[in-house]
Amino acid sequence: MGRLGGITPFIVMEILEKAKELERRGRDIVHMEIGEPDLPPSPKVLEALKELKGANLGYTDSLGIWELREAIARYYWETYGVDISPERVIVTTGTSGGFSLIFSALFEVGEGIVFTDPGYPCYKNFARVYCLKPLTAKVEKETDYELTPEVLEEINQPFKGFLVTSPSNPLGNIYKRETLKALVEYAHQRGKIFISDEIYHGLNYSAPVHTALEFGDDVIVVNGFSKYFCMPGFRLGWVVVPQRFVKPLRLVVQNLFISPPTPSQLLALKALEDRQYLREVRETFRKRRDYLYGELKKLFDIPVEPQGAFYIWANVGRYAKSGYEFSLKLLEEVGVATTPGVDFGNNNTQSFVRFSYTSRLERLREGVRRIKLFLERLKI
Repeated sequence: MGRLGGITPFIVMEILEKAKELERRGRDIVHMEIGEPDLPPSPKVLEALKELKGANLGYTDSLGIWELREAIARYYWETYGVDISPERVIVTTGTSGGFSLIFSALFEVGEGIVFTDPGYPCYKNFARVYCLKPLTAKVEKETDYELTPEVLEEINQPFKGFLVTSPSNPLGNIYKRETLKALVEYAHQRGKIFISDEIYHGLNYSAPVHTALEFGDDVIVVNGFSKYFCMPGFRLGWVVVPQRFVKPLRLVVQNLFISPPTPSQLLALKALEDRQYLREVRETFRKRRDYLYGELKKLFDIPVEPQGAFYIWANVGRYAKSGYEFSLKLLEEVGVATTPGVDFGNNNTQSFVRFSYTSRLERLREGVRRIKLFLERLKI
């Protein structure tokens, strides 16, 4: 199987497939497993979608439509007060396309890259596909589940770069300004590549969120339209890179992707314009976070209050031998789909389950009702 031999399953997708199978059999399933917003894109996007018939839908510039790259640069100025050149913005086929570019063009075979544990499971698989060496940095409650320069110094193998996600998946924590600044300085001093995955930016509820670009130009930021902009199926993302990386990344895009999807780029321009709708999206998820966190903390040990994204990281150890066993039984017995913690690493994840609040409030209420019923049965 070559380089694919080390690829690990994405368990949340297996749970989703099992949940869909139960739905085909007529079961009603409350979905708390998948990290996909259920809200539609902005009305401006949906209206523009109707008008694509007469648009030029051929290939674009390999780095994306210039107007979209300008709009993304303007978004950083208006949102964070950061002035970046549109030339440094590369539009990609989802954030997955962005990671493919970064890992293939900026790293050599066998070089190490550090990811947090717990953390998004596909990072390490991206690294393996491109024959890189994924290394683990354990993040703990003592450091607010943040990767720090001190933790990086404890890595006992050579590495070329490291990656953080804020707001994070699966914890929902947001990196403090001081931590991001320290990581940018560390990368600069040590000659490391610092990648900041900011796909959940905008979905912050109880803490401010900062882009790594606030603290220096020599970082790579990855973002996209799937989460905050509610456009997961449009498969569009972007990366902001130091100027010196633009040319090598362009070469990879030209050969692997040719260009990002043209219809999605045209619609993304509309998504960036509709700030009022984006505020409504944030408020909708904040209300869901407040409800679900308030209910689940009565039932489970939750080590960190979720400040952003749309996840709650809960310890179910008092009810089951493992989070995996808990998730399977919860789905099979009462029809609530969740994600086992082992999907996100090996650092004290076995007893955890990730709950996602990407369903309507009434569905979340029904899910909580079923969870309570399930827990009552366990006590009998």
